[in-house]
Amino acid sequence: MSDTNIKGGSRHRKKVLETIENYSKLTSEEKNCLHVYYGYGKGKTTSAVGLAIRALGAGKKVAIVQFDKGYDGSNEHYSERIVIRKLKETGYDIDLYPTGCERMNADGTFRFNNEDSDFAEARRGLDIARALIKEGKQDLLILDESIAAAAYNLISKSDVDEIIALFKKNRRFEMVMTGHKIWKEIEESADLITEMRKVKHYFDNGIPAREGIEY
Repeated sequence: MSDTNIKGGSRHRKKVLETIENYSKLTSEEKNCLHVYYGYGKGKTTSAVGLAIRALGAGKKVAIVQFDKGYDGSNEHYSERIVIRKLKETGYDIDLYPTGCERMNADGTFRFNNEDSDFAEARRGLDIARALIKEGKQDLLILDESIAAAAYNLISKSDVDEIIALFKKNRRFEMVMTGHKIWKEIEESADLITEMRKVKHYFDNGIPAREGIEY
């Protein structure tokens, strides 16, 4: 092994030890972070659900609020929710709050126009998120598609900014937000931002959304 590698490893170890020591001095509120997963690439909800599974494995309590992902009690277009409900039934501490109206048309296409019921459901999602931030006992709160809801005008950017400000005042848990586009206030507030960037997608070559892969 070269001297350069030895020195590099030593510096890395020192940095890790310093980080661990500094982290131990933080308050419990300071240790909780705001994650943002955004972009036009595939993987935002997938990453959030993966984090939820990891948190459950560590014995943590998880709450997931989904915006604009309707569920009528019968037709399920998001297969991960089947597993989440089974986890709940078998004793894992996870609560799921889907909001939104049906957008899938009978021919497999998607309804993009917003109706009054869509706006009402988005407001319901905001109310649930506010209540969980203020009073919830979760260790991890995922607000799936909350940022996307603002991008598609179901809620306003100021609603998202308000939710983030509320989290900053009640920072007793980790929080994740997902969506397509972010803005300056989110960049300044988030502790972690991961962009899912589309490099290549099979949809462009004729592969549609598939059960168990996209939904």
